[in-house]
Amino acid sequence: MKGSYILLIFLLDETRIRIGSLGLLTFPKGYYLYVGSAMGSNSSTSLENRVKRHISESHHKKLFWHIDYFLASDISILVKIYLIPSLIRLECVLAGEILSACDNYIKGFGSSDCLCSSHLLYFKDFQEIKQIFSR
Repeated sequence: MKGSYILLIFLLDETRIRIGSLGLLTFPKGYYLYVGSAMGSNSSTSLENRVKRHISESHHKKLFWHIDYFLASDISILVKIYLIPSLIRLECVLAGEILSACDNYIKGFGSSDCLCSSHLLYFKDFQEIKQIFSR
């Protein structure tokens, strides 16, 4: 299956994380929505396998995407996963819509292959996120 996904992540405390080519960044405590996609044509790049990779707790997996570094932090908790099956790439549309509602974003995170400001969007509290998904 192809499509996009949104990961809801809670960061227990403010922390600094080295994110690949973005370098050492400070992330405030709070909620984050990460928007990604899996549009590959083979099973190893399917939506299910991409999400399984992100949720695997192997400390030996290769850190490839920006989100891999973020999820490898000991104080990040993956709370919920939203799957959006689709034959067209919706990742940037979704990130753009959520960007208009978030408190802040991490510039360039997850968006090195597109023109989006970011695919990691920050929310101070959960109520704002609940409103996004209740529209």
